[in-house]
Amino acid sequence: MSSINKVVLAYSGGLDTSVIVKWLQEEYNCEVVTYTADLGQGEEVEPARAKAEALGVKEIYIEDVREEFVRDFVYPMFRANTIYEGEYLLGTSIARPLIAKRLIEIANETGADAISHGATGKGNDQIRFELGAYALKPGVQVIAPWREWDLNSRESLLAYCEKHGIEIETKKGKSPYSMDANLLHISYEGDILEDPWAEAEEDMWRWSVSPENAPDKATYIDLTYEKGDITEVDGKAMTPAEVLAHLNEVGGANGIGRLDIVENRYVGMKSRGCYETPGGTIMLKAHRAIESITLDKEAAHLKDSVMPKYAELVYNGYWWSPERKALQALIDETQTYVNGVVRLKLYKGNVIVVGRKSEDTLFDESIATFEDDAGAYDQKDADGFIKLNALRLRIAAGKGRDLS
Repeated sequence: MSSINKVVLAYSGGLDTSVIVKWLQEEYNCEVVTYTADLGQGEEVEPARAKAEALGVKEIYIEDVREEFVRDFVYPMFRANTIYEGEYLLGTSIARPLIAKRLIEIANETGADAISHGATGKGNDQIRFELGAYALKPGVQVIAPWREWDLNSRESLLAYCEKHGIEIETKKGKSPYSMDANLLHISYEGDILEDPWAEAEEDMWRWSVSPENAPDKATYIDLTYEKGDITEVDGKAMTPAEVLAHLNEVGGANGIGRLDIVENRYVGMKSRGCYETPGGTIMLKAHRAIESITLDKEAAHLKDSVMPKYAELVYNGYWWSPERKALQALIDETQTYVNGVVRLKLYKGNVIVVGRKSEDTLFDESIATFEDDAGAYDQKDADGFIKLNALRLRIAAGKGRDLS
């Protein structure tokens, strides 16, 4: 313990990380540097400064990283149409590599020899933070208090605060759920959600109206794509963070983006969680729509085949890995001609594609038409095509093999 002189802590200003500041100072007799990231969680991050100062922290980092988050992490992930276990849009997972990167950069700037986080020993986030940290600085030391201390309940944490004079705000109407939010999503775990049969309460949701209470009139939006990324909404140029914030607003107003799933954590257990990802739900649907007319068939199918592996890498914390980097290069190469406009209709929880157009379209009406194609496609060619593709089946059946 005496070898730790300075630690950079991922700091929210809440109960857990406030206790961790004092605990690190007491147990490791070290300086603590705090890092607080504004990822678009919808709450003020600046109050964390006063809380850290009250705990004797002298080096305090508070940053607005919303643009970097969407531009360098969310957008690249959505180019792959990434979805984990068929449903989860990876809102928490994709924020962790950015935080890990900044923890290491700040450790280098301040001369710290360790980083710390408030993730528990049961979850995925400890893995995501630490895999990222070790990839970016192999010799860094990681302190995970939840794996070391015996403060294993909210009551014990509050008792620790009282003993050490740590002031903690007690908010009226505080949610009973464990929540994590950023510009891509907000997640809910714990309390009644630990019973997978119990329906989430309506007043739990923060960002969206229920589909039943969404407007009776549909909302239409046009999304403009350049190389797989949205650059305009309804003809208005927007930055990546502005795009996602706007889509969250319009999607939430139309009851879009609610999800209730049981997922397989990397550590092995199953976990039930609820998520609100209105903007991401719209982005996924729209991106597949623009790819449908601009992406070559085999390139599209190749992307689809590697996507589950890519999603697993993001979920498990391997963003900073050679295999994710290699897959990203392949994915980004496919996006060269993914340009154009998608028109969507948003209605009571549904995202409906109603139009798509592109100067780089591969859709050829003269070939696809059911009317006279003026010789663009010779239907007689299909006879040989079918027979060649059936050859192996005909041989097997002819040899007496049962294919039924």
